Amino acid sequence: MKYITTIDGHEFIVEIVDERRVMVDGVTYEVDFDPVGNQPVFSLIIDGKSYEAFVYRSENEGQQNDWQVLMNGRLFPVNVEDEREKRLRAAARSRVVERGEFLLRAPMPGLIVSIPVSDGQEVSQGDVLVVLESMKMQNELKAPREGTVRRVRVKAGDSVEQRQILLTIV
Repeated sequence: MKYITTIDGHEFIVEIVDERRVMVDGVTYEVDFDPVGNQPVFSLIIDGKSYEAFVYRSENEGQQNDWQVLMNGRLFPVNVEDEREKRLRAAARSRVVERGEFLLRAPMPGLIVSIPVSDGQEVSQGDVLVVLESMKMQNELKAPREGTVRRVRVKAGDSVEQRQILLTIV
């Protein structure tokens, strides 16, 4: 799985190749990353160079992907998201039209597990519209606003592509 890591406003694509190799923006590095005692201190060796880093979660409430890394006397705010989290966050952040037609699109490719709503059903903001399985995780896609389900375009068991329209709310 790939992780999108943001440090000082710069995004890096990080992929864990195996226990001792990590790929960052397409470049593979030999790494050794081990905790030192019961403290948030880690010994980090990258391509034979040794570093010591203090790594701890940010104190910003509700920011579960935010970390603080102190290395070589410099503090780095770091945000780490996997690809799925980033797509879901982007889909949830997209602007929702308060009136008119809203098209619920798949934020990622996957398999429709269930659709707990039907055509003509009234829904409220936050109601689960579709359960989509992707990368062995079930994701509840919720109504961004109240309205009426006008047309369900998929059924349980269907495979869907990213951005495919799943249903319409008016």
